[in-house]
Amino acid sequence: MNLARLLLRSAQTAGARPAVLLGITQLHDYAGLAQRAAALAGALRDRLGLQPGERVGLFTHNHPAVLEILFGCWWAGLAVVPVNPKLHPREAHYILAHSGASAAFIGGDIGGGLGDAALPLPELRALIDIDSAGYAALLQAGRIDAPLERAPGDLAWLFYTSGTTGHPKGVMLTHRNLLTMTLCYFSDVDTVRPQDSALYAAPMSHGAGLYCLPHVLAAARHVVPESRGFDPAEILALGRRLRGISMFAAPTMVRRLVEHAAAAGEHGAGLKTIVYGGGPMYLEDIRRALQVLGPRFVQIYGQGESPMTITALARAHFSDTAHPQHLERLASVGVAQSAVEVRIVDGDGHALPPQSTGEVIVRGDSVMAGYWRDAAATAQALREGWLHTGDVGSLDGDGFLTLRDRSKDVIISGGSNIYPREVEEVLLRHPAVAEVSVIGRRDAEWGEVVVAFIVARPGAVLESTALDALCQQHIARFKRPKEYHFVDALPKNHYGKVLKTELRARLAATAPPA
Repeated sequence: MNLARLLLRSAQTAGARPAVLLGITQLHDYAGLAQRAAALAGALRDRLGLQPGERVGLFTHNHPAVLEILFGCWWAGLAVVPVNPKLHPREAHYILAHSGASAAFIGGDIGGGLGDAALPLPELRALIDIDSAGYAALLQAGRIDAPLERAPGDLAWLFYTSGTTGHPKGVMLTHRNLLTMTLCYFSDVDTVRPQDSALYAAPMSHGAGLYCLPHVLAAARHVVPESRGFDPAEILALGRRLRGISMFAAPTMVRRLVEHAAAAGEHGAGLKTIVYGGGPMYLEDIRRALQVLGPRFVQIYGQGESPMTITALARAHFSDTAHPQHLERLASVGVAQSAVEVRIVDGDGHALPPQSTGEVIVRGDSVMAGYWRDAAATAQALREGWLHTGDVGSLDGDGFLTLRDRSKDVIISGGSNIYPREVEEVLLRHPAVAEVSVIGRRDAEWGEVVVAFIVARPGAVLESTALDALCQQHIARFKRPKEYHFVDALPKNHYGKVLKTELRARLAATAPPA
């Protein structure tokens, strides 16, 4: 089982169909895309000496070459290590070092810091700029005619998700995991026609990139915006020109698209499906989206550990306005996808009845193989065949899951996960900081923003500008606190644990009226 066979199949059966577009300009048809992937696979094996099972990093903004790199790596039997392009080079360095990546592809405008002599990557044999002549030369190599054989349980995608206990963990996703996700797309999310287009406005290093798989299987088009990112006016224009556009978007992107469309008097002509997830979508926001753009939406709930495949709220659920629980369903994240089981359990792992609140657990062929080089974390997350998500929710009598809270203190800002501890550890590097606690505050534009409560050392004078500068040296910009609150002490319980619930209450008490 090799995911690259999906591309080979489409190239053989529909080779002349448009495959990759930059804006409205076609770059490759399916036959050409497969030839480029096969050539890249040959170069990775014959020129760089990579062997099946080795890892290849990918650290770039959205780029048309991402598709041929993904399939070229799989074609050669390699695993891809996608790196969030918003990360700081030091954070990207950790991921490449921990994964033992043998090669890495970088975008021309990011990734340069990976060559820093102070940050050695001893296992990295090649660092390749995808806009360089060196990359173009790789595509002139001799091809590997057919994708190498891989077992269903072989590693395909090593996705690093930030952890609550420090360094990010590498989620091992296999060829079986991602094929299961692909088939769930067709059964639970959306149909795909050859004339449809997958639009990559969200980072291709995450779920938006994984959704290339069902669109390759259907021999549909793949469109990278000329902006290489999210621009509401550009998206609406592409919808009018290309028609049949589907895209993944974080809730903050949906809100921005809706407000732009409303201001421009547009209704999303040509946008077929907007799949949203990756953060809380508030009921009033999705109702506004439906009012402006109509029933073009599907919601998914997943984690890196079960990518895009825990639950789905289908288009039919959005349209069923006569149902007596319609608003409750809009506030939910839908029902279990076809290839998984979902349960709510108590602290001892016992299943709870409908309407009870507990931890969400899931099992099925989409669930990860484990965490890379971290047996302890794997044992904690995977128990008796079930993935313990750390999310808290409840199932109603019809199987609709509503998330109530997150037992992990993750902050989701603009669709990106931010874990407080990694921000706290950076702030504690400042010699004048005695204690720090980081929480999220609800924000109309970003979903949540980072807020830091700081206790200074006796006699020290602290300014937010100095803390900002420290964060800029060590973590990505989107993880930096938007607010600093300097306090005399942090609220704690009898065991010395900081009471973040009390900090959230303080923020709520000082928030301006809505």
